Amino acid sequence: MKKTITALAACGTALLVATTPAQAAAPKNPVQALKGKLTSGHGVRFTETTTVSGGGKAKLQSRKGAFQFNAKGIAASDISTKSPASEDERTISVGKVSYTSGGMWTDRLPSGKTWFRTNGLLGGAGGFYGQVINPAEPKTLATLIKKGRLSGSTLTGRITFKELEKVSPWFGASIPLRMNNDTKVSYTLTLTPAGLVNRVKSSYAATGVLANRELAGKTVTIDSRFTGWGAKVSIKAPDPETVETKVSE
Repeated sequence: MKKTITALAACGTALLVATTPAQAAAPKNPVQALKGKLTSGHGVRFTETTTVSGGGKAKLQSRKGAFQFNAKGIAASDISTKSPASEDERTISVGKVSYTSGGMWTDRLPSGKTWFRTNGLLGGAGGFYGQVINPAEPKTLATLIKKGRLSGSTLTGRITFKELEKVSPWFGASIPLRMNNDTKVSYTLTLTPAGLVNRVKSSYAATGVLANRELAGKTVTIDSRFTGWGAKVSIKAPDPETVETKVSE
């Protein structure tokens, strides 16, 4: 009888453990998690959508692409942009040099040339309305954590364009021209249990980039999803024979 009671008690304890909801573990240190993925020949892929709201909501553009890493962060990128207002665009960046095909350069390149080379504009023209928060930069991520509030797997906060430019090479190269450095960006980063960022949502006053009367009182929102952290990524510059450094006016 005593053995039977002991067995029933053990079964009850096992059942209680099995039916108790598991508590979500807090994500690991995001900066350390990111640094663990910064290996040459590897990277991360992303997709994003940019919308403008205020008196209605409209889609400005969508992008998809990949970042290739080195030990310090981003070594190269390959980004395709689709916009209702312009031709499709693709920009490949290696180091501080970018090559853009399509978009605003579609009819401005000489015959036989399909890529325009320049220093800067790492995200192409699409970078002006692309994601301003790049979670693949350790210094940027550390700043966002310092300025923000981490609750569970969600990090929220606000940072100005000027503050972003100080820590983020990506931001400075993507939007080199802007109307107001004091523009505040509200951001929400979602982390995996491993501490890696799988979603970034940011928003700011539309007139922070362009002082367009039609954009007054409107807000730009960019929603990005990141997948495949640490996967193999290989990005190379286009064939030199297809590259041009001057375009027609």
